[in-house]
Amino acid sequence: MPVYGVSHVDNLRVCVVMVGLPARGKSFISQKIVRYLSWLSIATRSFSVSSYRREEYKLQPTADFFDPANIDGLHIREQATDDALKNIIKWMNEENGCVAILDGSNVTKQKRQLVCQVLKNHKIEPIFLESFCDDETMVNSMMLDINATSPDYTGKSSKYATEDLLTKINYYKKYYEPMDLADEKDLSFIKLINVNSQIIINKIESYLESRIAYYIMNLHIKPRYIWLSRHGESQYNLEGKIGGDADLSERGMKYARKLKDLVAQYIPNHENIEVWTSTLRRTNQTAQFLPNPKKQWKALDELDAGSCDGLTYDEIEREFPEDFKARDENKFEYRYRGGESYRDVIVRLEPIIMELENQENVLVITHQAVLRCIYAYFMNVPQEESPWMSIPLHTMIRLEPRAYQTIVTRIKADIPAVSTYKEKGTSKLGESSNGGNVMAGEVISSSSSGSAGTASGHAVV
Repeated sequence: MPVYGVSHVDNLRVCVVMVGLPARGKSFISQKIVRYLSWLSIATRSFSVSSYRREEYKLQPTADFFDPANIDGLHIREQATDDALKNIIKWMNEENGCVAILDGSNVTKQKRQLVCQVLKNHKIEPIFLESFCDDETMVNSMMLDINATSPDYTGKSSKYATEDLLTKINYYKKYYEPMDLADEKDLSFIKLINVNSQIIINKIESYLESRIAYYIMNLHIKPRYIWLSRHGESQYNLEGKIGGDADLSERGMKYARKLKDLVAQYIPNHENIEVWTSTLRRTNQTAQFLPNPKKQWKALDELDAGSCDGLTYDEIEREFPEDFKARDENKFEYRYRGGESYRDVIVRLEPIIMELENQENVLVITHQAVLRCIYAYFMNVPQEESPWMSIPLHTMIRLEPRAYQTIVTRIKADIPAVSTYKEKGTSKLGESSNGGNVMAGEVISSSSSGSAGTASGHAVV
């Protein structure tokens, strides 16, 4: 089945050109745009100038490499920008790319005009996205993230990384020209001032550009956690049935009680957490012992299994053999008779994603298919793989979005539960034998003081 995104409607190719000093969240924003648009089936890719620079200059550079007086360093950085632009054009032409992100500093008006002209010559519309920040607390927070995750500081001490990065920033400040309406009114641009305390938007015209702008307006780039959990084990889970609106099992109710303790133990400032659930009984029963404010979302309801609702996979294979086979062949696109596909779930989850990006203290208690879609968004899991991810019961999941990766931690309640995972090609339930379908990250057992090791599966991205 062909996939048509908003870019096909616009017949428009867009390049988001990042602008700003180091430690302003540019790479974080770039990766978030890639994840969001890819999640919506819009072909999107980030082209990091720093990555091309590392290919050209193999050593870890000191801050002096970025001194405007360093001619060799300047030449390598200019070459890195040229290489990134050439690859953007090649990707757009040969792989039908829709949205590229040029992740670099682009701090001078002359550089921005040059980039704009190159892109327009190849029928690619540039949108400049500047992250301007003079709030020292925010900058220091983003510096800590770079120190911990940037390849430029791998193996370096935090003290060295901080001092070197401050020197690098001061070099860039010497020739930094912030975007303004006086001299660059003809350019399409979005300017974020101190994250999103103030936003300036200029000449955003197409639907695709507007969608990118709206997403950016809802972004957080401050460090935070996203907390997720499936509902406790349900009666339908015990019986191997899908869908429905069943009550929790006895063990599921034990998890509901234990969840209150997990929240108190592992979530900082847990008293300020808001709990989101679906409208179905099993999520609301799971949240019932939490004293926090609660909000029900119809959009968080489980994938609608249509005419297969309330059946086991054995029954579906026997009664609807063609559908059973078709779903295994393309689980993301397959739509149950009278029900939904994973693509349908993503469409109704977009407002949830926008709200999650605009919130800091939320615990989402929902369902297997819904969590697969949310996890795929934050982890940039390919669409064809996301419906096969194993999301275990009785586990609280912590996602920590960072500039270069998302860190995953799974906190097990140590309360037994059945597996609801179905491997491709079988109607039997049981955990995946494919390590690639296992969630990434560290696993913590709540009944012990240490971690239980790091799972195989998707690396943090």
